[in-house]
Amino acid sequence: MNRVVRPARAEWGLLYDTVRPALARRRLRAIPMTLAAVCLAAVVHLVHHQSWGYRFIENAGAVRAEEPLWLALLRTPLSLFVPALDLPVWGALAQILIVFGIAEICLGRWRTLAIAYVATLAGTLYARVGIALGPDVHFVGLPASDARVVDTGPSAAVVGLAVFVGWRYRAYFTAGAVVVAMVVEVLVKENLAGKEHLAAIAAVLVVCGIDAVRQRRSGGSDGRDGPGGSEGRAAGSSAGGASGVPPIQF
Repeated sequence: MNRVVRPARAEWGLLYDTVRPALARRRLRAIPMTLAAVCLAAVVHLVHHQSWGYRFIENAGAVRAEEPLWLALLRTPLSLFVPALDLPVWGALAQILIVFGIAEICLGRWRTLAIAYVATLAGTLYARVGIALGPDVHFVGLPASDARVVDTGPSAAVVGLAVFVGWRYRAYFTAGAVVVAMVVEVLVKENLAGKEHLAAIAAVLVVCGIDAVRQRRSGGSDGRDGPGGSEGRAAGSSAGGASGVPPIQF
C-alpha cells in the first residue's frame, strides 16, 4: 500500500492539504465563482440549442478566426462558457467544476479567471497566426478552412488552469500528463481545438516562468514548502485559501 500512497502523497499532497480544509470548512461556499461558471455554461448550452437562442449565442460568444479581431476579443470572455455543440455538455461542466473549483481555492477567483482568460486568448490568437502562416508550415500552420471553425470554448481554459495549478503545487507528473495528452490529441487527430490547447499551454508556461523569475528575484520562498510553513500560513488567506502558497505576482 505504501508504494501507492507515498507517490500519491508526493504528487497531490500539497493540493489535498489545500483543497480539503477549504471544502470541509465552507463546502460549496468555497467555490462561488466556479458554481457561477458551471451555471452560466449550462444556461449558455441550453440557450444555444434553442431555435430562438442559437443565433444570439453565436453572435455573443462564438469566436472564429475569419471575424475581425476586435469582435473576437469582445466575444472571448463569454466564449469561455460556450461548450462545443458536438460534445457531451456534462463533460464540459464536470471539467469546469473540478478544475475551476480547485484553482479557485488554490489561486483565488480573480487569478483563476485571469489565467483562464490568458489560456483562451492564446488559443484565439494562435488560430489567426496559424491560418496566416498556412498549412505549408509544418505543425504550426493551419488550413484556411479553420477560419470558419469555432474556437475551443472552455477546454483551453481548463487545460491551462490544470497545468498552472499542477506546476504551482508540485503536481508535476499531473501537469506533464496534461501536456502529453494534448500533444497526443494533436498527433492522433490534428484539428484546430487540439492546437489551440497547445497554444494555451504555451502561454501558461510563460506565466509560470514569469512567476518563478519574480519569486527568485524577490528572494522569497516559491511557496512549495508545504502548508505547515510560516510564510504559507501568512499568505493562505490572501490567495483564496491556498495555504502554503504565497499570492501569485502578475
